[in-house]
Amino acid sequence: MMIDPLVLLQAYAIGVFPMSDDREAQEVYWIEPKRRAILPLDGFHISHSLAKTIRQDRFRVTANRDFAGVVRLCAQAAEDRPSTWINREIESAYRHLHEIGFAHSVEVWDGAELVGGLYGVALGRAFFGESMVSRRTDASKVALAWLTARMRFAGFTLLDCQFMTDHLRSLGAVEISQRDYLALLEAAVDDVPLASGRAVLAGGSGSCAELAFAALSGAGARVDDVSPLPPSFTVSGPASGQDIVQLLTQTS
Repeated sequence: MMIDPLVLLQAYAIGVFPMSDDREAQEVYWIEPKRRAILPLDGFHISHSLAKTIRQDRFRVTANRDFAGVVRLCAQAAEDRPSTWINREIESAYRHLHEIGFAHSVEVWDGAELVGGLYGVALGRAFFGESMVSRRTDASKVALAWLTARMRFAGFTLLDCQFMTDHLRSLGAVEISQRDYLALLEAAVDDVPLASGRAVLAGGSGSCAELAFAALSGAGARVDDVSPLPPSFTVSGPASGQDIVQLLTQTS
């Protein structure tokens, strides 16, 4: 049975998310970490080599072009990850969330081949990162850099990474207490009308997500969409690698 999308969104809004033990496992557990990894949007650590890769547009980066493909890559076993927590039920639930406008992906392409990316859930001014994957050197770092930059442009305030890893720490992630996380979360989702019940499912992720992802999805942002950041800080329209580096290295 697929996880109800309203239950899933309500869980995110209180700091809870689902996981499973294995790709083929039947059970789904609800997790509420006592320590939470987040990536401050003004704290992304971009090395000289990563900046060079992004500036040169070595990879093509899109959003919401192949959500199912990104989830499928994340769910595959790899040499450094023989198992995965994304079981069939979780995969179906997030594909449905994507169909109704709440789950989003960033894809990294080498030519016509999908070689990396990430996916997660956007709600109000929060993005809850679920998983990322790399099949080429730096592909997942490129995906996270683009996500962070577009989130800054669109006015997001919280990038949730769930659990700390060495990989995330090297990119600027920090670990905070559950109490501090919940305070950030409450502020980020305070405009989301979750109390309206299933009616909230018709609204999608909201204006921040549209502004962040539309230009990369091929849909194009609405003419009246304006970044909440000062004009000197923003890059409008479809971004290039040079734009992404500029957004990540500017300070507010």
